[in-house]
Amino acid sequence: MTVWHSYRARWRGADYAASPEPHALELWVRLRRTDPADGFEEVEPGCHVRTVPVGECESLHFVTVVCRWRGEPFQVHEERDGRLLLEYLGGSVLTARRLGLDRIERGVYRCWANRDEVDEMREEAVLITP
Repeated sequence: MTVWHSYRARWRGADYAASPEPHALELWVRLRRTDPADGFEEVEPGCHVRTVPVGECESLHFVTVVCRWRGEPFQVHEERDGRLLLEYLGGSVLTARRLGLDRIERGVYRCWANRDEVDEMREEAVLITP
């Protein structure tokens, strides 16, 4: 199963799947790995977790998968039966209409597209905290 949106933290020189966890006075981050390691607790088979203050992390990123469809920028949200649920990132109502996108709410346009029609699929990481 592909993960289309996630957090990634760098801690002690290694990258981890992560989840922000707000605490009363500061943000903490739940780091996850598949194999056992010192300080990581097994919460279910194949999932070991350690919670650290965000200040101990070298970085925290929000990662999405973006692509181009019919020459326009999109974010990928889901996949079913070889089709991708795409959300338009271009910001032009005229372009969204020209592409035949469905209006989900004000300024949000989506469509289902065949995976083989999608180009330049890649991860895009946005720094949350240094």
